[in-house]
Amino acid sequence: MNQRASSARPALPAFVDWPAFPFEGDLRIKPLQEPVGSEPPRRGDRQEQCSACHTPDSAYLWSNERWRLKSPPAPSGLPVVVILEPRAHLDLGDLSTMHAAELGVLTVRLERAIRSLESVAQVHVNRWGDGTAHLQQWFLARPHGYLQLRGPFMTMWDEILPPVEEHEWQMNLEYIAAWLSDD
Repeated sequence: MNQRASSARPALPAFVDWPAFPFEGDLRIKPLQEPVGSEPPRRGDRQEQCSACHTPDSAYLWSNERWRLKSPPAPSGLPVVVILEPRAHLDLGDLSTMHAAELGVLTVRLERAIRSLESVAQVHVNRWGDGTAHLQQWFLARPHGYLQLRGPFMTMWDEILPPVEEHEWQMNLEYIAAWLSDD
């Protein structure tokens, strides 16, 4: 057994007492699994198997010659969740200097667009790299006034809260796409 695994029941981390933590009651930590010898391949490690590379522009909210923006297929608990992807099969560490500079500019433009919605107080920007080899930068909008949703648990709250009304969700997405189209 490695040093990280232990037979003693570990104490819960301090964040379970934070106001933003979405759960209460009896919690217990899952045992840490032993590390694997080799990491499994991520979805789309090979470009010919990458779903993002084979998805038509019509499935995206907005696109230009190097970037595309999409949303999940249905509303969730947050007013906006959108995902920015490079058109080319690149991960974060593979971006050219030009792509990296554009990512910075687009990140700021998207944050401004989303935050300008009346129902939005703040925007969280995240990148998780374990699921897919094609870069996906996520933008999650915290609804105005919902201070309990602040911080790193907002993705959990997104799945816990009732979905935003379809009409409001569609209007928010159209607004963001129009903002990006207005160069």
